[in-house]
Amino acid sequence: MLAPALRARYGLSLTQVGVVLAAPNVGAIPTLYVWGIAADRLGERFVIAVGLLGSAAAIVAAAYVPSFWPLTGCILVAGGVGAAVNSASGRAVLHWFESHERGTALGIRQTAVPIGGAWTSFLLPALVVRDDPRSAVIALAAALAAGALAGLAVLREGPVEAEPARGAALPHRDRAMWVLSLGSSLVIAPQVCVVGFLVLFLHAHRGLSTAAAGVVLGVVNLLGIAGRIGAGRWSDVVGSRLRPFRLIALACAVLLGVATVLLSAPLWALVPVLVAASVLAISWNGLSFTAAAEAAGHARSGTALGLQQTVLAVAGAVYPIAFAALVAGSSWRVGFALVAFLPLAGWRLLASVPG
Repeated sequence: MLAPALRARYGLSLTQVGVVLAAPNVGAIPTLYVWGIAADRLGERFVIAVGLLGSAAAIVAAAYVPSFWPLTGCILVAGGVGAAVNSASGRAVLHWFESHERGTALGIRQTAVPIGGAWTSFLLPALVVRDDPRSAVIALAAALAAGALAGLAVLREGPVEAEPARGAALPHRDRAMWVLSLGSSLVIAPQVCVVGFLVLFLHAHRGLSTAAAGVVLGVVNLLGIAGRIGAGRWSDVVGSRLRPFRLIALACAVLLGVATVLLSAPLWALVPVLVAASVLAISWNGLSFTAAAEAAGHARSGTALGLQQTVLAVAGAVYPIAFAALVAGSSWRVGFALVAFLPLAGWRLLASVPG
């Protein structure tokens, strides 16, 4: 949302804008697993408070730096320390909810992403004054600090469960955990590429105005909120996280294949398929979270989520760059076709994981 203002304020090239926008994910890669271990040992309340307060401080610093590299450094640090919330909040849900309701609870937790995208898209641009993003950046820092204080005020450790049996595999030594994480990293491709580039595709390739393309993305986010909760509830009803996850991956691949064929078709035919595929693409995250945490057990759930989120963060950093280069060097159709193949490969890989 702030990319145009940041570009104007610091005189950034398009490539430098891309670096700034990628910096939070890059910063999270080396810290997610460490934060997961910390959540298991120190509790999610402490980890979330420290991580979000540290991220808020880094964002405040970013509001006052004079040039590109200090700005990138601040955003990198903010992403690294703010990543504490990823593992710790998932662990909190696992701690407090029983198995038959955990999928729904984690589905609700996962609505934070589309909800956050919605409020920032409406609020932050309105706070930009004459291409100066400082007020908007400080507002973002204030939101992070508020999240930290809320976590500190209301989160408590749940009932203590038994330690894992002696000799039980640590998450990073568990083959099934790696397969789950790698399968998820394949299924996340449409979320990062198709949803991430949806506005640009509709505007640049199909001639929609930015506002109209933004409405399409807004509809995807609104339906995605329901999709994440619905997927979680579905997993509770059937008593499995991976069966719904695999079916969603397969359906997403099929719909993206249809969308690839329809890329030049009339918008009335293309847009509903793109919306449906995009909603499926963002609906499964809670299932993957829950499966990883439950497989590891409560005592190691933070560590397992840290491992899984690290793998997803690497994929999330690589896919947009590779997708953009592929589209620039060939066509949107080739890019969509490849992205449609990746969740299909994820569906096949996840078939080897029991559950």
